[in-house]
Amino acid sequence: MTVETRDYSTLGISARRAVETGLASADWYHSDVPRAKLKQLMSRADGPAVRDTLIWLACLIGFAITAIVLWPSWWSAPFFLAYGVLYGSAGDSRWHECGHGTAFKTRWMNRAVYQLASFMMIRNPIAWRWSHSRHHSDTIIVGRDPEIVFMRPPNLLRVLANFFGLCDSYHGLKNMINYSLERIDDTHQDYIPEPERAKAITVARVWCTIYAVVIGLSLWMQSILPLMLIGLPRLYGAWHHVMTGLLQHGGLAENVTDHRLNSRTVHMNPISRFIYWNMNYHVEHHMFPMVPYFALPQLHELIKHDLPSPSPSIVEGYREMWPVLLRQLKYEDHFLVRQLPETAKPYRGEFHTVS
Repeated sequence: MTVETRDYSTLGISARRAVETGLASADWYHSDVPRAKLKQLMSRADGPAVRDTLIWLACLIGFAITAIVLWPSWWSAPFFLAYGVLYGSAGDSRWHECGHGTAFKTRWMNRAVYQLASFMMIRNPIAWRWSHSRHHSDTIIVGRDPEIVFMRPPNLLRVLANFFGLCDSYHGLKNMINYSLERIDDTHQDYIPEPERAKAITVARVWCTIYAVVIGLSLWMQSILPLMLIGLPRLYGAWHHVMTGLLQHGGLAENVTDHRLNSRTVHMNPISRFIYWNMNYHVEHHMFPMVPYFALPQLHELIKHDLPSPSPSIVEGYREMWPVLLRQLKYEDHFLVRQLPETAKPYRGEFHTVS
């Protein structure tokens, strides 16, 4: 069997092939939801997100103050670890939901939390808004989606490094510096509209100034404490968002137009769901991205008859995904097709796996 050449660059041969074959900005499969019910589910409200954001910020501040008081004793470590997860992992889901503009009904609240979370994750809020828009219009379409984590064959060493935020933070800092110098590479220019690029440059310069102040303060204090609060949590707190995020699409299909084939829903414990803001309902989110995070459990109950059964836990999700990734090291075309219930409509399109 001839393995088709994959070029994950958004400017390469696979990108051109996706346009030519109609995979770019295609018409995707959606489970049937009554219009009135979908409108109800898409209704926005400030209450849930205000509550969750106040809890998030209160815990961030509380853990930070406790860690500072106990510094430099090792007793500060568990409080920094908790702070790091709320910074470097919960920041990811807040960036995501507020980027969609669905977390809050009030626009300035979405914008404020989005800007804060973008800074925490070192993701330029202008560039990543457009990157994520492309991720939704062309989910796991090779050459179109700039957010594919598991390229084939999978680079497992890079994935492991990202549990400590190393690769993503490096690229985030590199882009921040380049943007501040008005250097936006061709790949980013492919999905960032020209009128938006000046805003991305301004944000990058503000962030460079903040980081310069924090580093200067650390040098003046002769302590890494300021960096333990701003910057380093992106590294030591990244593990949870990577752990949950890998399950979103790992081991599933590329170049299909049915989210049931390329996305995974996983049942998770309440703490992980709070950190993750219900993105464990990932098939549902991709099918209907304008449904707020707090309504995703309701959406799941409404369409679960048309979806593969969710992985029952994070551990079970990895038990399902890991053997597929190992097989892809040798057989790049291999992927998992999850069984649909008898009540579901058939998968859309033609696809095959390497046995």
